[in-house]
Amino acid sequence: METPSVDPTGEDISQLQQQWERNPQENVDSTTQFRQQTQDPPTEAFELGMNPDPASQFLENPQGTAKLVTRLEGGSDISHESTHEMPEFLQASDLWYCPDGSFIKKIIIRGHGLDKPKLGSRCRVLAFGFPFGSGLPEGWTELTVGVGSWREETWGELIEKCLESMCQGEEAELQLPGHSGPPFRLTLDSFTQGRDSWELETSEKEALAREEHARGSELFRAGNPEGAARCYGRALRLLLTLPPPGPPERTALHANLAACQLLLGQPQLAAQSCDRVLEREPGHLKALYRRGVAQAALGNLEKATADLKKVLAVDPKNRAAQEELGKVVIQGKKQDAGLAQGLRKMFV
Repeated sequence: METPSVDPTGEDISQLQQQWERNPQENVDSTTQFRQQTQDPPTEAFELGMNPDPASQFLENPQGTAKLVTRLEGGSDISHESTHEMPEFLQASDLWYCPDGSFIKKIIIRGHGLDKPKLGSRCRVLAFGFPFGSGLPEGWTELTVGVGSWREETWGELIEKCLESMCQGEEAELQLPGHSGPPFRLTLDSFTQGRDSWELETSEKEALAREEHARGSELFRAGNPEGAARCYGRALRLLLTLPPPGPPERTALHANLAACQLLLGQPQLAAQSCDRVLEREPGHLKALYRRGVAQAALGNLEKATADLKKVLAVDPKNRAAQEELGKVVIQGKKQDAGLAQGLRKMFV
């Protein structure tokens, strides 16, 4: 019996994926489409009509963070670049490093008090220097932490992280690794009181997670897997704070996140997301298929074969699994032929 188009958890984003699976030439789950250089934007992103994210372009340089820290801290390297300007001396407390390494905040004017924006805080913000298309208007604007479409872009995510680290009245510059242009400036004039996630009731967390889940599915169907992945990730972070085993919706969120990660050329992360699904539901066909595709992209052909055969054992007519397994078999034969040729050369 063929796998139904609706996910066992009730998720409906597989309809779009089935359209991709019908055309093997455009199948976004194809093994070969994940073999791309890390500095190139994912091929799948262009097929879905996505534009390379401006913030992501600044993060491409792996040495950018080290150079940025040196410049902000007034290290010796910067003195070799210019003999006319010397950076002002900064104390360690003037710099704040985002834990995920996405940016460094340099405090220009210190705020007052100890409170910082939390979930639901309405923030009056002055933004300056952010690129066109960032979704953030120049000048004064009001942003609500945890709410609004402004958070769906990479810039919105960075700004939200920065706001959650600021005190009232604080003015700061944001520097991104690899970005050599002027820094982006953000001022937090005022904000209303919000709540930490641990202060929310279980029902409130589940309601917020459902909203993020629904918005993520909308973005996925609209061809924006990057924005969808951020929504699914935020929903999972809310639900992970609940006592185990947690709501069943976590399974659908991990499965959907894996689909996004495959489209974004992140097979390692996709395999990990599928692992989370299969820990709860070992027979989840979509997770088995997506993990098989991810393992094939990583070159783990035996693991890929095992997962795809499990799918076909339950659903022998699954065309996508049949095609992917065929590609894995061909890839395995090529590897064996290459290995045999290498061994012959060793003994010539």
